[in-house]
Amino acid sequence: MSSAPKVRVMVDTTVLVAGSVWPRWPREVLLAGVRREFQLVLTPYVIEQARRILRHRFPDYLRSFEEFLAQAPLEIVPGPSSAELAQHRGLVRDETDVPIALAAINAGVDYLVSEDKDLTAHDSTTAELRQRLTVLLSGTFLRHVLGRSGEQLEQVRGRNWTDLEDSL
Repeated sequence: MSSAPKVRVMVDTTVLVAGSVWPRWPREVLLAGVRREFQLVLTPYVIEQARRILRHRFPDYLRSFEEFLAQAPLEIVPGPSSAELAQHRGLVRDETDVPIALAAINAGVDYLVSEDKDLTAHDSTTAELRQRLTVLLSGTFLRHVLGRSGEQLEQVRGRNWTDLEDSL
């Protein structure tokens, strides 16, 4: 008997950074990926963006981020070509998010998890994106895809580093 294929989920820079720095919902998404509750998919563009932000704004967390990358069961997918980027420039409101959105679409992931309003808004700026890709906030993903209860989500919402014994 074969098992069903795992859900493939790409996370963006906002989830990588927030999940590295604060012990809340984005971190829970990353930990679920480490626990293989889904296949975590990343693109080099997102990894480099996260490294740059952590290096400049949160340097104390860069080492644990690198350890996470080394231990997590990641699927690395390529970014879009320059021609694709030029062709889809208006896919989302912020042009710096276009490579992320296109990489997720091209990889055929089931979900893109983000905390970025330019990707998660439900308005005309994301209409084309939403036709091609399901983008969810971390909490929504945890609840509706991974089945976390409201009580579990509330526990994560309020936790701090002293509450945690796990690490990425």
